[in-house]
Amino acid sequence: MRSRTVPSYQRQRGRSKDRAFVRLNGRRHYLGEYGTPESKEAYRRLIAEWAVDDGAGLTTSSDLTVVELIAHFWKHAQSYYRRLDGTPTTEISNYRLALRPLKELYGRTPAEAFGPKSLKVVRQHMIDLGWARTNINAMISRVRHVFRWAAENELVAPEIYYGLRAVPGLKRGRTRARETEPVRPVPEAHIEAIQPYVSRQIWALIQLQLLTAARSGEIVGLRPVDLNMRGKIWTYEPTHHKTAHHGHKRIIYFGPKAQQVIEPFLVDRPVDACLFSAAEAEAARRAEAHRRRKSHPLSGDRPGTNRKRHPKQSPRNQYSRDTYRRAIRRACERAGIPPWHPHQLRHNAATRLRAEYGLEGAQLILGHRKADVTQVYAEVNQRKALDIIGRVG
Repeated sequence: MRSRTVPSYQRQRGRSKDRAFVRLNGRRHYLGEYGTPESKEAYRRLIAEWAVDDGAGLTTSSDLTVVELIAHFWKHAQSYYRRLDGTPTTEISNYRLALRPLKELYGRTPAEAFGPKSLKVVRQHMIDLGWARTNINAMISRVRHVFRWAAENELVAPEIYYGLRAVPGLKRGRTRARETEPVRPVPEAHIEAIQPYVSRQIWALIQLQLLTAARSGEIVGLRPVDLNMRGKIWTYEPTHHKTAHHGHKRIIYFGPKAQQVIEPFLVDRPVDACLFSAAEAEAARRAEAHRRRKSHPLSGDRPGTNRKRHPKQSPRNQYSRDTYRRAIRRACERAGIPPWHPHQLRHNAATRLRAEYGLEGAQLILGHRKADVTQVYAEVNQRKALDIIGRVG
């Protein structure tokens, strides 16, 4: 983030005496008589507060509206929710979605007048929009966090935030909010069914998720330079992962089978280029379509002549989590099976790891700090339960 220029200590001449002032956010703040120790102390204090608040905390709480509060928080969010390389995290998009109903319903309302009943109105609006209960609870928590940040920076009174904390989360079975089904592993038949309809890059990503239990966002941007290939087991430490902001270390392990999946993509590839390129997949698809065409080579359109010069979207050299997910969804439609998404593959891997190596083994590979988190991913192994009860009962 670029550093801001610090506003200067300025002088306003008067008939009897000169006054000192500083201009912050387009507004003059008078400091007392120019040149006095008191005015310079007041200047240093205001500048320190301005720097800590990122220029946001100098609006009095009495005249601050909700939409102005959101604008102040947004400046903070854009600089705070960033990865080590400076790219924004997905939390920016989450806050944008969470604050939209708040802005629509209470944008012109004074922030000091926003209380528990107002928050419940925002929550009901989310229910009316058809959002899922768990998602609504997460979004309301983000709205609450905005007012917590505002209280921390003295934009609103602390009791405003503590009042919002009195609103409990929606409970399962006691609300009209839509419920979601737990994420389940993908049936193996449904995974195999889409292979003819996906590129080799997408199929490789699917296999790697099954073999390593990695999240899709951890491997879509994998490059040769990221791999430590010195030992029998290759390793990869992604800088972008779910708990990176907590200082947690994440290691993904690639055994012999996973290495066989990766090796064809290492051939003649720059070390800093993504292994799985959407642009390469599209080029291969077009080449295969040209090979299969039945018309004479000299008749009809030549390859590339019927393409737009400046398309709105072009395939990138790296899949994103969204493009990876959409590729799988399209393949499911073509295969005539229920749609599934990449995150379910992590549940497949977790279930297999727990069944074969126990909860502790699954926890190590999944990268979880606590075993109870692993249990969310690992389905109960019914085959083992049936075998046990068959012996004892």
